[in-house]
Amino acid sequence: MSLYALYPSLVKPLIFLLEPEQAHHFTIKLGRILGTKPLLSLFGQKVEPRPVEVMGLKFKNPLGLAAGMDKNGEAIDYLGALGFGHLELGTVTPKPQPGNPQPRMFRIKAARGLINRMGFNNLGVDFLVQNLLKRSYDGIIGVSIGKNEATPLEKALDDYLICLGKVYAHCDYVAVNVSCPNTPGLTALQEAEPMEHLISGIKQEQLKLAASTHRYVPLVVKIAPDLTKPQLQALCEICLKHQIDGITCTNTTVRRDMISGMEHASEWGGLSGQPLKALSTQVLQQVHEMVGDKIPLIGVGGIDGPVAAREKLAAGAQLLQLYSSFVYQGPQVIQQVVENL
Repeated sequence: MSLYALYPSLVKPLIFLLEPEQAHHFTIKLGRILGTKPLLSLFGQKVEPRPVEVMGLKFKNPLGLAAGMDKNGEAIDYLGALGFGHLELGTVTPKPQPGNPQPRMFRIKAARGLINRMGFNNLGVDFLVQNLLKRSYDGIIGVSIGKNEATPLEKALDDYLICLGKVYAHCDYVAVNVSCPNTPGLTALQEAEPMEHLISGIKQEQLKLAASTHRYVPLVVKIAPDLTKPQLQALCEICLKHQIDGITCTNTTVRRDMISGMEHASEWGGLSGQPLKALSTQVLQQVHEMVGDKIPLIGVGGIDGPVAAREKLAAGAQLLQLYSSFVYQGPQVIQQVVENL
């Protein structure tokens, strides 16, 4: 029996005695310890290879860890040893920032969901780069980049360019996060005019960096599940026009109809996990209809097992990510998903 088969019955009840954010910090600290060489062989997890090539990158399997779990790259080696095909770190900003006031993370236990309004709390892009330099994990690493809360929207591009320039040489792809509902005004960047300005600027910088480093690092845009169809269409057209390398469908939702009346349902922030599954898959399908096979899609939102993973693939995803089910089910969910694709 796998060590992690004990997680739901033994480890999770203990972790769930802690407040959600305390539990998160504990997990990352523990991951930092378990990621050291003597312990890694004991606490890693064997997952059968299911290699795929997407965006010109070779992934050990299609399933990755979504951004938000390891914002500062503190537990890369441990998380990588659990069998993920890729890790998306961040979201990171140019300067360190504390994020929103606590409490800011809530478990929707009845629905296996989470609400968070963390607000891009992170130790800054330079801290992340130091951790990227120290890693021994050889799998694919993506870095999600954003803007500092204090930076006005009209100067958002400056922040994204700072982060892009600093992480470019140290990761395999860069995810542009314009869809987190927890940083005031950020989702407005998904409107056609600011999106055009932002994406064209980031794309120009990517091409300059590719020319100077002789290494092409793909750009992925992460979108919200709450956009109207015309907004989605406009956004997809911008991504096609600027030859964006991937689109992640989706970030968390501000909708609450799926958890109405449940504990913590009235808390503001982004809802993830099981309640997001149908909505994120619907948006994924719509985006696939709009871009066809011209842009690879990453499906994320409510993947809690092989069936949900297959639904995302059937809807047009080439890569997958999870986070909330990792909290509720532990590392064994990675093995269950990957080996049953």
